[in-house]
Amino acid sequence: MLASSVVLVAGCTPTTGSATPAAGRATTASAATGCGSRVETGSLPDWADAGFSGDARVPHVFGAKGDIVAVLFAHPLRQVRDDGSNNKILWVARAATTSPDPVAPATLVITARLDGTDTQVIREVPGGPGPSIIDLPQAGCWRLDLSWSGHTDTMDLVYAA
Repeated sequence: MLASSVVLVAGCTPTTGSATPAAGRATTASAATGCGSRVETGSLPDWADAGFSGDARVPHVFGAKGDIVAVLFAHPLRQVRDDGSNNKILWVARAATTSPDPVAPATLVITARLDGTDTQVIREVPGGPGPSIIDLPQAGCWRLDLSWSGHTDTMDLVYAA
C-alpha cells in the first residue's frame, strides 16, 4: 500500500519546466520509488513539441541519453484500465529516425523488464517512434531498452495496478 501511494506522489510531482533531460530528474523518482525515470510535467522540449499548441505541458519521460521522450497521454499508466481509456504513449526521437545504415529497422523495439523479476516482454511500434498503445502484463517499475533506426536509449516507466 505504501509503495502505491509513493508512486502516485512521485508521478504527480511537478517540475520547474526544465526540458533538459539531465537536471536531476532521476534523483527524486529513484529515492521515492526505486524507478529511475522521473515523469516531467513541464514544457516539452522544442524538438518534441511538433503537433502540440502553445506551451505544451503534458506528462513525459526522457530516455537516459535524452535521445527519446515518451509523452504520456494516460498518466498514470495502468496495468488494467477499466475506464475505457488506454496507455497511449507518443514516442518522439530527438535524432532523425532514418539511419545511415540502410538495413537498420525503423521499427521502435521496446524490450521491457519488470524490475526485480525475470519477467520480460517485447513490444514494437512499426515505423519507428510515434503513437502507440503500450500495455504491460503487471504493475510495477518496467525498465525499457529502446532501439530504432540504429539508435538506442533506456527509460523506466511505472505501471500502476
